[in-house]
Amino acid sequence: MSRIGKNPITLPDGVTVDVQSDQLVVKGPKGELVSAVPTGISFEVEDGTLLAKRANDEKRTRGFHGLARALAYNAVLGVTVGFKRELEIQGVGYRAQMKGKTLSMQLGFSHGVDFPIPEGLTVTTPDQTHIVIEGNDKQQVGEIAAQIRRFRPPDAYKGKGIRYSDEIVRTKVGKSGVGVGA
Repeated sequence: MSRIGKNPITLPDGVTVDVQSDQLVVKGPKGELVSAVPTGISFEVEDGTLLAKRANDEKRTRGFHGLARALAYNAVLGVTVGFKRELEIQGVGYRAQMKGKTLSMQLGFSHGVDFPIPEGLTVTTPDQTHIVIEGNDKQQVGEIAAQIRRFRPPDAYKGKGIRYSDEIVRTKVGKSGVGVGA
């Protein structure tokens, strides 16, 4: 039995789950999310809890058991609390600001970088060097944060660039110039 898959998911007040054969529709105060259900996995709602069950003990089904439960848990958490990812910009002249539904960034290139924000996400810039991405879909929040970071990942020598707020960037030592040549 999967250690993750067998754990029940407690449904908070205000959250409803519609169990269908191939998907799970979770509705809550922060919106609605649809989670795909792999073949061989089924969900049951009993006494305010959501249980993931598998049809057989094949290797493929066992592998999807924990995954399906984790995706359902993230959907329940997303419609109640939501998810948030914070980015920091470091470097002289590097900055970001919101212009409508577009994130406009100056990252040391000869031109500015404009990134359109998809529906369902809220992106704010509390100051010029911080970007906060919020939404109810964990996968979408993480993917957009990764796409923004990809424009200018942290440099290995000076640490300049876009990094996650909890990321630790180890910088390399540059050339020392000692002992070169004879």
